[in-house]
Amino acid sequence: MITTDGIWFKDEHGRFLLLRGANLGGSTKVPFTPNGATWKKDGFYDHRNVSFVGRPFPIEEADEHFSRLRSWGLTFLRFLVPWEAVEHAGPGIYDREYLDYLHAVIEKADEHGISLFIDPHQDVWSRFSGGDGAPGWTFEAVGMDPSKFHAAGAAILHQEHGDPFPRMVWPSNAAKLASATLFTLFFAGNDFAPQTKVEGQPVQEYLQQHYIKSMQQVAQRLRDLSNVVGYDSLNEPSAGWIGVPDLGQFPSPFKIGASPSPFQSILLGSGYPQEIEIWDMRTSGAKLAGKQLFNPAKQSIWLPGRECVWKANGIWEVDNSGAPRLLKPDYFAKANGQDVDFDRDYLRPFVNRYAAAIREIVPAALIFVESEPSRMPPAWGPGDADRIVSAPHWYDGLVLFMKDFQPWLGVDFIKGKVILGAARIRKSYGEQLERFKTAARERLGGVPTLIGEIGIPFDMKKKQAFRTGNFSTQVRAMDRSLRIMDDALLNYTLWNYTPDNSNERGDQWNDEDLSIFSRDQQKDPADLNSGGRALEAIVRPYARATAGEPIRMSFDVRKKIFEFEFRHDPQVRQPTEFYIPNFQYPKGYAVEISDGSYETEPERQKLTYRHDPGRELHKLVIRKK
Repeated sequence: MITTDGIWFKDEHGRFLLLRGANLGGSTKVPFTPNGATWKKDGFYDHRNVSFVGRPFPIEEADEHFSRLRSWGLTFLRFLVPWEAVEHAGPGIYDREYLDYLHAVIEKADEHGISLFIDPHQDVWSRFSGGDGAPGWTFEAVGMDPSKFHAAGAAILHQEHGDPFPRMVWPSNAAKLASATLFTLFFAGNDFAPQTKVEGQPVQEYLQQHYIKSMQQVAQRLRDLSNVVGYDSLNEPSAGWIGVPDLGQFPSPFKIGASPSPFQSILLGSGYPQEIEIWDMRTSGAKLAGKQLFNPAKQSIWLPGRECVWKANGIWEVDNSGAPRLLKPDYFAKANGQDVDFDRDYLRPFVNRYAAAIREIVPAALIFVESEPSRMPPAWGPGDADRIVSAPHWYDGLVLFMKDFQPWLGVDFIKGKVILGAARIRKSYGEQLERFKTAARERLGGVPTLIGEIGIPFDMKKKQAFRTGNFSTQVRAMDRSLRIMDDALLNYTLWNYTPDNSNERGDQWNDEDLSIFSRDQQKDPADLNSGGRALEAIVRPYARATAGEPIRMSFDVRKKIFEFEFRHDPQVRQPTEFYIPNFQYPKGYAVEISDGSYETEPERQKLTYRHDPGRELHKLVIRKK
């Protein structure tokens, strides 16, 4: 059993937990039948006739994958369940076969001693706006035709763009018409689109109600499984255009590829060609590469008989000469005469509504809360949902965006600073993570923090490691990230474990390749470690359950030295348990303890430590033999 107590996770004995796991899995973003890998266009727009049964893997593979994850010490999973997987066939039509499959897979995880929380995953709203998550019919409900998005510049789609797909284009996709419109309607349709109704309902209520009812279907089907400890509210929720001060300016500092202003996006969607800035992301920052004319064929993304929802709600008009005119450039900056704040005014009420709905089904469920990437969580107060977890995401930014690693080069995207030198990078990255812990204490009332996503691209340096078999760069990059997780005593779920990852197509989604496992690296199927990537950094010792509060933990990948210190809690009667991987210590290890006694179980990769209650502080050191 996993519960929360202040800033810590605890077990049924009151021991302090450090959770280590992975996101399962990257290809769950797309359907299993037909294969929805984003490089495949055939059948893409037939979005109601799909199935996610088989994501993350066919049920007959469950024992293999769960055995491997457990062997690697990754026993707490963030389990992806896209909204589309549940309600793809149409509003209120739930895929019972998928829900049954979901139950069977998670029941298998329980047999392997693996706990998890459900992540209703999305990126930039939907597969049809360049990401994943929401069903295709959500666009049709507001009058949009997804088959016109790419041609009109409303989204960049791998299926339409072809190969090579631009690297990390989601920030610009998130600001384009398709995704930004749906997110704005989902969170703030009552304020910004009062004229827009679907089946007689205000659009905000229609979209939120369908999303929440779908996740209630998941909770209902899984309610008997004790290894499901909670539910994320929504992966990386986007504000859309909420709070944008000027619709004439691109709203994000992360400019990658075509970067239209919101008003240019609106006009493109209604068939008005626009000359758009094209930006490149470089180590030194975004650089203007030129301009390009988009939608020269004057395609409209609006279905016959429908018009732009933003025109219907009075943001723009066509004047007597036939030219479009922006009427309210600051339309999304204020509501009811007040400046708006996405987290306070829209995300916070939504999370509370979602938490109440999930707890109608599973009263004990933890609720994992996140805001937009790089943002702090909304400020919590009296009357807001309790038993929550702060679940932000953090990546080594330059490694992620540039698909390269230099041990002397890092970045702080929040401060907009380049960091030089390994020691300064470690200090800066530690400070970045401390911001999340501080926010969990000060904004959410003192709750645990779990980094829901952290990882590295494995196709660095133009996939060099796949040709040479040398993953040392990836090991160093991953260790740099996970070392600071240990420094900060943070819980995390790695992004990601994709069972059908391949060197050619990565995680099967937008050419991303962050999976810690690949069949293409698997030489010996009988060896659970075969197929693992950067295991030297990933499979690391840690204190699973501590009879008191952890103070310090570190692991030196090169020297194989693990150190742990804690202050014992007199109320805890059970011993401290460590995960000590045979992968790191194939010939055994030597143990040094400050006091007490210990016993090892190499076959279970477990060390049990019983401290001396006469001392307050306790230390354990492990070295290779």
